Amino acid sequence: MKIALLSTFPPFRGGIAQFNVSLMEELGKVHTVRAFTFKRQYPGILFPGKSQYLSPDDAKDVGAERLLDTINPFTWCKTARKIREWKPDLLVMKYWMPWFAPSLGKVARKLRRSGTKVVVIPDNVIPHERHLVDIPLTKYFLRSCDGFVTMSDSVTEDLKKLLPDAKWICRPHPLYSHFGEKKERAEAECHLGLAPGRKNILFFGLIREYKGLDILLEAFRTLPEDYQLIVAGEPYGSFAPYQAIIDSLPGKDRIHIETRYIPDSEVPWYFSAADLTVLPYRTATQSGISAISCHFDLPMVVTDAGGLGDTVSDRGTGLNAGEAECEAIRSAILRYFADPSIREGCLKAIRAEKERLSWSNFASSLVQFAETL
Repeated sequence: MKIALLSTFPPFRGGIAQFNVSLMEELGKVHTVRAFTFKRQYPGILFPGKSQYLSPDDAKDVGAERLLDTINPFTWCKTARKIREWKPDLLVMKYWMPWFAPSLGKVARKLRRSGTKVVVIPDNVIPHERHLVDIPLTKYFLRSCDGFVTMSDSVTEDLKKLLPDAKWICRPHPLYSHFGEKKERAEAECHLGLAPGRKNILFFGLIREYKGLDILLEAFRTLPEDYQLIVAGEPYGSFAPYQAIIDSLPGKDRIHIETRYIPDSEVPWYFSAADLTVLPYRTATQSGISAISCHFDLPMVVTDAGGLGDTVSDRGTGLNAGEAECEAIRSAILRYFADPSIREGCLKAIRAEKERLSWSNFASSLVQFAETL
């Protein structure tokens, strides 16, 4: 099968680009695959982070052809034409916010008219941070596609609300495996400048309001002195509110802060130094951070947001704290460290997840589903 992938790829950075590279490599083992990506994802003024791009040393060149400019409609038709000239059997796209609905929807409609099936992997159907135009734009995009591969029950339910007759399958987020092996803990602690011998809690990834870092900081306020918090990720917006909380904490000297985008080459240091990942999310669909945690054999504490808690607790890979509030997070952290059998049970479950959540299983399910459309 000839499969075109249209989404974000290096030199654009972030978890979605990482996902697309892994999927492309897996599909390419069996099928003929070609990647197409953006000339421009967002206008710089709308991008809340410091940069949309990887450094040249970190950008993995997968040969993605840069065509689509989300604010230039002339490139939408050009992109569709270039993909159509290659004559793919299947077009696969990722969708995560309504900004992309007009451009990706236009390409999808043109490809469908030429006989190409269009399958979308939605990270979100209804975005975490909502605006008045979100629903109309998303409906336009959803109606442009043939089928959907969701990665959580909450996304599936959102999809069915907006497109009741949607054809879909739900397959969980595969585990990332491109970060390499876990480091020795003592080496990782030394590398990061952490005090050794403490209970290390990790908050990792982009810092956005819905991810609840403020909740975790307040939970940390009354944790014993042998606890240490690692915060690693770039803020989308001002970090000042979080810094104000940190400055008020009696244990602020036990908080290690890296407010920058963490390139792939550095990711193993953080997950190797940690005892536990905490995801205190107010809202969620699925989480790439949980996939990275499983790759590095790291149990998690999560909230109930978007069914994330059920996913983790049902599989046994961590603890569900319930509500996204500081006392619930604090209690779950203390419970994890108080009972060594919890950690052993989580590690056993993580080993089972590594077998289940392979890229091979995800890619083959996607192709089999596309063949039914």
